[in-house]
Amino acid sequence: MDTMETKAEKAFEPLLELEMEMASFAADWLYCDQCSAYVASMVSHDRNDPIRHANLLSAALNELFEMSFHAKERSGVLTCRFCRNGATERIELTFPCSAERRGFYEAIVARIRGGQALASYLDVITSDDALSEHAILLGLAVNYDADIELLARDTGMLTFVVDLTLERLLN
Repeated sequence: MDTMETKAEKAFEPLLELEMEMASFAADWLYCDQCSAYVASMVSHDRNDPIRHANLLSAALNELFEMSFHAKERSGVLTCRFCRNGATERIELTFPCSAERRGFYEAIVARIRGGQALASYLDVITSDDALSEHAILLGLAVNYDADIELLARDTGMLTFVVDLTLERLLN
């Protein structure tokens, strides 16, 4: 754990941590879906509607795994840490990422945090030229009401911290 954790971060109880070598993870696109389904089913068992919760969580987590897959980094380790604080699920996804791609992700998160998520999302989904990473992050913010933050851990590593409150989402 980082020594600079805030009180609020300490309130999140760790539930599961998954670690894979990036070379293994990036070897097959299906690992995104398989890992997200596994993690979602493991942590959703005690929710009001475990099947619905697992389905929503798996879809959101799959999107994040796909972003790490698109980073096209083969060295290093992918780590997915899953925590909970009451109704809020926290996904911390850390993976190797170039400085150029990090800047790309930072720009998207800045738009989300600046209140431009919906307008940017509508632009992206109606554009033939938009990259899938735009739609992924903006879609999480708009469709899942996700709170998304980026942390630069080490040189060449990036962590997405995504907070989701899936049980409050309407059908």
